Amino acid sequence: MAARNHHVCCIVPPYLLSGIADSSKNEEFLRASARKSVDFNQKYISKRVERFADLSVPRGSRQPRPQHIIPESMLKHISESQDVDEETRTSAKHDLTHIRGITQKYQQSQGPQDESADQKRLATTAKAKKTYRAVYDANHTEDEADLPGKMIRAESQKASKDKAVNQAYDNAGHVLDFYASIFNWKSIDNKNMHVISSVHFGTNYENAFWDPEIAQMVYGDGHDFIHNFTGCIDVIGHELTHAVTEYTSPLDYQGQPGALNEHISDVFGIMIKQWVEKETADTADWLIGEGCLLPDVKGVALRSMKAPGTAYDDPRFGKDPQPDNFKAYKAAIEDNGGVHLYSGIPNKAFYLASVGLGGYSWEKAGKIWWEAMQSGQVAPRSSFIQFADITVDIAQEFFDDEAAKIVRKAWTAVGVARKPHS
Repeated sequence: MAARNHHVCCIVPPYLLSGIADSSKNEEFLRASARKSVDFNQKYISKRVERFADLSVPRGSRQPRPQHIIPESMLKHISESQDVDEETRTSAKHDLTHIRGITQKYQQSQGPQDESADQKRLATTAKAKKTYRAVYDANHTEDEADLPGKMIRAESQKASKDKAVNQAYDNAGHVLDFYASIFNWKSIDNKNMHVISSVHFGTNYENAFWDPEIAQMVYGDGHDFIHNFTGCIDVIGHELTHAVTEYTSPLDYQGQPGALNEHISDVFGIMIKQWVEKETADTADWLIGEGCLLPDVKGVALRSMKAPGTAYDDPRFGKDPQPDNFKAYKAAIEDNGGVHLYSGIPNKAFYLASVGLGGYSWEKAGKIWWEAMQSGQVAPRSSFIQFADITVDIAQEFFDDEAAKIVRKAWTAVGVARKPHS
């Protein structure tokens, strides 16, 4: 199998960071910090943009993706900790014994190997009885090789003195609970994959992302405009959904399929936020990253699904550029063909479908989008109209003609419509 490259999605779109870096309204140290974040993002995105392309082979021939494995030292820590309940200790002991047994068998059959390499190689065969969460302190490193860092809080342990650690731990739990209770999906891969997070990444790093190469969440602390990534449940839901997408219907991270990839993460991120806050579709604000902008910024969020292009308008980094209709779609080179920019078009379609179908967003609209991703019909290079057609068919299959009409009307309203026959 060819070596895999990976993409990193970051919750803060590159056009926003570039706006900060380019604006003469900002002091030089702020512009320099933003440029550093932009450069970092570009370096990692260019290195990993092929991740979803590698996953786009037919399902029957797809090679299994190595699962991130809980470090043996952490399982040992949990199994011996008096801060966790007996059930968690027992489960950790079971998984630790299982992993050690597999490693021993492999070494006996293959000869001496590097232990850390063995653990990574054998990760796919180690099935966990439960999902473990763990949060580490990256201690401001910008080197992926240093991650995850120092372990601060593991599954079932008491809260830390570090607010960011507790937020990352608790909000990851909300995401897992949502997928389990609403869609009967266990963790990220439906097999209790462990969820690892590192906080305090970089210095004044204004972003958060899911890194598929090391299969974990990474959070910066932010700077003068953008912060509080661990405190925004929709941010964490968005990023972890990129991992879920790998195990459902991987979409190429370029152009329209890339914008759909981003859209799917926004859809599930916003549903998780609404689920936690018990909001119906017609009463929710539909804002992504509402708590990420500092109070003096002229804006309300990173994105608005209800009204793309209206989330912010501040001279220090510009106006939200997201269009809300396909008529504004143009082929682009930047941002992998505008994956963050044009996700606003399907985002508004989902908002309209949710309000039109009524109730909570996850009851009908969310179920339609979830079943579409599970259907095997979403092609890796799916266009907006192809994805729209699938959601209409799913609405008909799982609900009725009226639901299908509402979903079609939502897509048509954002310019994603079938051309009439001449």
